[in-house]
Amino acid sequence: MTTQTEQTAKATPGVSTPAVEPRVLTVKRAAPVATPPAHAPTAAPVEPAPAAEAPAARPATPRLLVLDGLRLAAALMVVAHHLVRGPWGVEPGTLFGPLAAVASYGWLGVNLFFLISGFVICLSSWGRGLGEFTVSRVVRLFPAYWLGVVLTTVVLAAWPRLRGPLPAPESLVNLTMLQSGLGVTDQDWSYWSLGAELRFYLLFAIVVWLGVTCRRVVYFCAVWTLVAVFSTTWDQRWIDNMIVPEFAPYFVAGVALFLVHRFGSNLLLWGLVGVNWLIALYRLQGYPALEHFHLSWWSVAAVVTGCFALLAAIALGAFQAVSWRWLTVAGALTYPLYLIHQAIGQTLILALRERVPHWLLLAGIVALMLGVSWLIHRWVERPLGSRLKRSLTTSLAAVRRD
Repeated sequence: MTTQTEQTAKATPGVSTPAVEPRVLTVKRAAPVATPPAHAPTAAPVEPAPAAEAPAARPATPRLLVLDGLRLAAALMVVAHHLVRGPWGVEPGTLFGPLAAVASYGWLGVNLFFLISGFVICLSSWGRGLGEFTVSRVVRLFPAYWLGVVLTTVVLAAWPRLRGPLPAPESLVNLTMLQSGLGVTDQDWSYWSLGAELRFYLLFAIVVWLGVTCRRVVYFCAVWTLVAVFSTTWDQRWIDNMIVPEFAPYFVAGVALFLVHRFGSNLLLWGLVGVNWLIALYRLQGYPALEHFHLSWWSVAAVVTGCFALLAAIALGAFQAVSWRWLTVAGALTYPLYLIHQAIGQTLILALRERVPHWLLLAGIVALMLGVSWLIHRWVERPLGSRLKRSLTTSLAAVRRD
């Protein structure tokens, strides 16, 4: 959405970019206990299941801080794409040189976000029931999002240089995060990816409802892969919308890589990763961004392959020793930064590009966005999230008693 052409294609994959990932990166790892079949005597010893069916979980590992840093890197890719290639009034390459060429690939940060999302959602859902899973997603997504919508609306209303805010009914329904299902424009164009995240959560909630086990997650990944592939031949638009076939390969591969991380390597899991990597590369050829930014399929495929390889290395424990505490702060900034950077940042560029040197303006806007993101995390996400979690948990307990 960095140019007028992109703004007209707000919801087109590959032109504007995504969502963010949960911060919970630890998991209780208890060795699975085999349960006797219903017909077996309770005192009878139970034969362990074959390793291929129920692999033993690895011992507990420390928090994966590297994922926090990787999420911030993905967010900065998106920020660079939208701001470096923003509305400067001239070709960005004449202002920023090689940085503008690199920023042309920044939209792939959303693909990396979805890959990380599959990994982390599977991680954070292990051992949780459906109610707890739902509460965790609501608490993670909505407090910062509500403020992001309000701030964007206020800025677009006060300085309508980029465009004015949406009409009141559309602005208000944006607060639900369900606007894409209603065919309503996103208040900030980057919010399109949140709709894809929500659909992933809805699909994975089926596994959580049944109870998250290695076998069920593998079935889920295999079925979603096949349905996402063959949905393009069906005349059922609602199915296509629900299963997000363009981005399913990233979610599925992320989930499978978490299983590799938790249970160790096996051919089935790497087969799921490999098949979805190939499907992801195939789908890249239809991205409008390739033509718009004059990118070759080979170069874009190399970036996506690098993202898959990096998360695979994390799954195999290559970065287990990374323990820089500042990465926790980096992860905390990611989601608020994603929510506020595009429409507000481009509005500031339009307002100040004639008065402030372009490098100084770009650096100042990025620094401002990072500072505001920290304030949102500290004074909105943490306190409001805690209150919301307590209230929702109490409400669920009351519903269950009834």
